[in-house]
Amino acid sequence: MSAEQFTPSTRSTTEPCPLGLCDGSGFIVDEASNTASDCRCRAGRISKLRTAGMEGRVPKRYRGVSFDRPPVPEIARVAPEQVQAVRRYVRDIDANLDAGHGLWLMGDVGTGKTTLAMIVSKAALDAGRSVAIYSLPRLLNLIRGAIETEDGMVGFLERLAAVDLLHIDDLGVENTTEWVLEQLYSIVNTRYEDERAMIVTTNLRYEELIAQLGERTVSRLVAICGNGLPLYGDDDRRSLRDAREDSGDSRPEETAAAHSA
Repeated sequence: MSAEQFTPSTRSTTEPCPLGLCDGSGFIVDEASNTASDCRCRAGRISKLRTAGMEGRVPKRYRGVSFDRPPVPEIARVAPEQVQAVRRYVRDIDANLDAGHGLWLMGDVGTGKTTLAMIVSKAALDAGRSVAIYSLPRLLNLIRGAIETEDGMVGFLERLAAVDLLHIDDLGVENTTEWVLEQLYSIVNTRYEDERAMIVTTNLRYEELIAQLGERTVSRLVAICGNGLPLYGDDDRRSLRDAREDSGDSRPEETAAAHSA
């Protein structure tokens, strides 16, 4: 927006500027001329208002995730190219979200898919962007429940479509019915058409995902997220579990899996 008259009474400091540029109002104020221009955080603030009610918080278990903390260094020893791809995405998080580019992480249980995906969502939140984080079963339950709410299912899906980044964990684990396939295609296709980013994790390989979700949904996912980043330990790479054992990590298996889901 162009500079305009700005009075102190119009400012809001309830939430600090995530970029440290404005006073929390979404405007950068020139005190000398009593005018203001848009702060770079303003678009994110507007997006958050539009997407109120979405689950945009990193789960407690993953709030401390980073590239420097376990289990990510362990994952990087097994899958260095995949971790570097996630680093590059996070480094240009704003540009990727603005362009509607996403990521797709596929692999067996315990290989670190969810941890890497949470790093991306955390980076987007830290940049002041709107994020919705759901496991697929949880998301489908909320869609079913929204049918009887005041806004209805359409209102919920419209708010879901408006977030800068939609994070779906465990894609493909839900039993596929005609209703489930219809909702999934609607969600993915809307984000494809609006050029909005997604980050997706799945235990299924590409062909298995097509068999489970249908080719049209998967083709839209590929258009948004590109080719999946595999975390299967293929190409003679050792599994993450083997790497832990060789390094002398004696954590119980269930604890290790929880940290690198």
